[in-house]
Amino acid sequence: MYLSSTQYQNWTFRDEHEVAKLRFQANHDFIAKFGSSMSPQEKMQFFLSVEEEHIMVRTYEYSLRDFCKKFRDPRDGRIRMPPAVTTTAQHYFKRFYLFNSVMDYHPKEILVTCVYLACKIEEFYVTINDFVHNVRGDKKKAAEIILNNELQLTQELQFHLIIHQPFRPVEGLLIDIKTRFPQLRDPERLRPHVEEFLERVNLTDAIILYTPGQIALAAVTTAVSRLGENLDQYVTDILFPNDQRLHLKVLIDAVRKIKKMVKNAEPPASDTVRREIEGKLEKCRNQQNNPNSSQYRANYSEWDDDEVMMAASPMQEDTALGVERIRSPSNY
Repeated sequence: MYLSSTQYQNWTFRDEHEVAKLRFQANHDFIAKFGSSMSPQEKMQFFLSVEEEHIMVRTYEYSLRDFCKKFRDPRDGRIRMPPAVTTTAQHYFKRFYLFNSVMDYHPKEILVTCVYLACKIEEFYVTINDFVHNVRGDKKKAAEIILNNELQLTQELQFHLIIHQPFRPVEGLLIDIKTRFPQLRDPERLRPHVEEFLERVNLTDAIILYTPGQIALAAVTTAVSRLGENLDQYVTDILFPNDQRLHLKVLIDAVRKIKKMVKNAEPPASDTVRREIEGKLEKCRNQQNNPNSSQYRANYSEWDDDEVMMAASPMQEDTALGVERIRSPSNY
């Protein structure tokens, strides 16, 4: 099923070089569009570099994780956001900035939109009003930003919204170990370490380079190592018997690379670096996508005026209703 999925066919990349090339192109395209009249030196001083964009995206990936951890349903504080929602949102966020610059869409606005969309896809029901209860600042403005960005985000994701995650492969491995490898005592002991690994792997590019099964095996073997044991015999003799040894080398290589990426995961930027880049970003960002700009407000004011005209015309009634449904999910 995974090999026929849009995740594998469209969003799993060959290597880190391919991913880096896509990010470079997104940065280059934005600068070419908005800095065509500037000299190379002026562009360097005014716009964010690829590295600065990477720092921003990486830092907001940590912010996304923390937002999901702290999320509470205002109607019942015992309700927490499931890990599946966080993982899906991390995939959306990472995919979005492969083809878009942070100078075009600010990460703080795309972050909450990714989480809100992930709640829907993973069937974690929460209304927009309850959702923005967890957002700092103006709740009404936050809801408008999320709803205005939701369709744009979905389009940039090419409407490929189903995310295959490593949670099920992990469960399959644990059941198999209990059944066929009794040498490992009480595999349930592995869960805390597995969960920690899966949380950390979402902060790397491993989730867009490797399959959920490979990530799951990396998580389980790492957890076993943390307990001072190993699964070498299970992997080589049971999981991949003699007639499947051709696949073993590829799998071991992938697992090692995933572990290395998690071990070497870059931390978020310091507050000083973040503030410096944020200040630069506020000057060079696309004002048409800045909710605080007059251009943004003018664009959406024109859209609202068009809706009124469409609703007033009996010939456009169906279209007007369609737009109304898109713009007003807060009416659930």
